[in-house]
Amino acid sequence: MSLDDLATQAGHVRVICLGLSALDQVWRVDRLFSGESEKIKSLDYSMVGGGMAANAAVAIARLGGAVAFWGRGGDDAAGHEMRSALTGERIDVANFRLFADGRSSVSGVIVDKSGERQIVNFRGSYPEQAGWLPLEEVADASAVLADPRWVEGAATLFSKARALGVPTVLDGDVADAEVFERLLPLTDHAVFSEPALAAFAGSASGASLASLARFHCRVVAVTRGQDGVSWLENGREQRQAAFPVDVVDTTGAGDVFHGAYAFAIGAGLEVRDAMAFAAATAAMKCTHSGGRAGIPTIDDCLAFIRKSQ
Repeated sequence: MSLDDLATQAGHVRVICLGLSALDQVWRVDRLFSGESEKIKSLDYSMVGGGMAANAAVAIARLGGAVAFWGRGGDDAAGHEMRSALTGERIDVANFRLFADGRSSVSGVIVDKSGERQIVNFRGSYPEQAGWLPLEEVADASAVLADPRWVEGAATLFSKARALGVPTVLDGDVADAEVFERLLPLTDHAVFSEPALAAFAGSASGASLASLARFHCRVVAVTRGQDGVSWLENGREQRQAAFPVDVVDTTGAGDVFHGAYAFAIGAGLEVRDAMAFAAATAAMKCTHSGGRAGIPTIDDCLAFIRKSQ
């Protein structure tokens, strides 16, 4: 299937996203903290839903796909706010479980005028067990995506998907090495951030990317911000340039990239087209403030790609 056919197939794509949902408190500032003890003035403040897998789910919903979010939260104000926001995006939250004795994940995000950001995140507190997940639903999925924040859940989901031949997409954000050692053998498409690849493989170079061949993923990739994305497929390194846009806020860009990529793979696009589509979706997101506000519809994204060619 080609990019031109993607819009007509969007409604048939179903993706399960598993992992982190966080409530983001966002402050816009003139400049980021310098690293010293200091006080800076905020130009604006907002509170919005965030989290890697949750943002990816929103991207898929905005692009017209059917999506379920599987995750954990606390039975607290933040948990209910996040669940309500996802419901408002037409996301299936039946398996976004709010635990009575849990504490939801909350992030503080500082964004400067250039769109760069600093984040502090409380990852939440809830049970690790994943035996309650409805794995029979995986058979109906076009693709599944997980971030590394709920390892037991991701391993359980990916194992079932692998057994059924459903493509697995890993959002390779910064995590302990043992997390990737466990998840990468179950992953078809591993897409790292540069900091995560450097932390796990020693650097974010092409050679470090190539060193991950031992895990036998179909695709290993690294997103490089304004330098685009590079990936290895069948032993060959390939690149997709970033789409030039006027950046307002990069918050959530990686999450949106992963969601759009999983959507495109689930729709049956070839990897090169899926990378281009994901890069365009993430670029459009960066033209708006916040992790979700700028996520485009599929028609707008495809029009953007055609205009940029």
